[in-house]
Amino acid sequence: MKTEKNILIAFLLNLSFSIFEVVGGLFTGSVAILSDAVHDLGDAASIGLSFLLEKKSKRQPDDTYTYGYARYSVMGSVITTLILLFGSAAVIFGAVSRLITPTEIHYDGMILFAVVGVAVNLIAALFTREGESLNQRAVNLHMLEDVLGWALVLVGAIVMRFTDLSILDPLLSIGVALFVLVNALKNLKEVLDLFLEKTPHGMDLNEIKEHVLEVEGVLDVHHVHVWSLDGQSHFATMHVVIRGEAHDIKDKIREELKEHGIAHATLETECEGEHCHEEHCHVEHHATAGHHHHHHHHH
Repeated sequence: MKTEKNILIAFLLNLSFSIFEVVGGLFTGSVAILSDAVHDLGDAASIGLSFLLEKKSKRQPDDTYTYGYARYSVMGSVITTLILLFGSAAVIFGAVSRLITPTEIHYDGMILFAVVGVAVNLIAALFTREGESLNQRAVNLHMLEDVLGWALVLVGAIVMRFTDLSILDPLLSIGVALFVLVNALKNLKEVLDLFLEKTPHGMDLNEIKEHVLEVEGVLDVHHVHVWSLDGQSHFATMHVVIRGEAHDIKDKIREELKEHGIAHATLETECEGEHCHEEHCHVEHHATAGHHHHHHHHH
């Protein structure tokens, strides 16, 4: 599994790197480097989690998880995001206290660390470039952030080296932390939408209904539900009133839904004049003491 090997490499790189950063931050006295360290520790934890959960998320559906395990991958994304939220909040707190009481910084050491930082993260970013899952996207986003974060530290260190504006250091670290915070929140929203069974992003239910209605033999469509398992794999259920050979019509509908990115659809067919047994569909039919009339279907 290519993704898994990449994730493992990224994890080891990040973990060893964040330790290197903590040392660097303490040695040079730079909070910008420490803020990157927090960020990287968050990444390492998240990547470790996505490694464990990504494995689990690939398992086939069984009796306990009838939809399969894809949401485990999504859950990895949630935990990561929370780690990053806490981490970046902590960094901002540290940087603000540093703004109030500035301290001495070793600029040369900082420049050296930053150069190594940019190099290592570029390599890691290249490793995790391809990959579709939300998890993998989240991981790659961190990598690119790290490259940017370090590039900023590098520029900052060089400027401070020649101008002695030591206030730049905490400002840089606040910048990096805010960037992480905003992205983490965006990620959290995306994941919550999945757990809330929101209609997948960019899907238009009315358009789907219209397209299904255009299928020959379909008279009506109702109770349409669309949801997503993990951001890529979408499911739908619907009731279709049909005239004609159910088998053919269903096949055509499934074809149509595939074009809308719906991989798996459960279709309930009803014949003309059959009452839909769901209360809020045709309330007027249930005035009669609640018993259903059985229709004989003539073909």
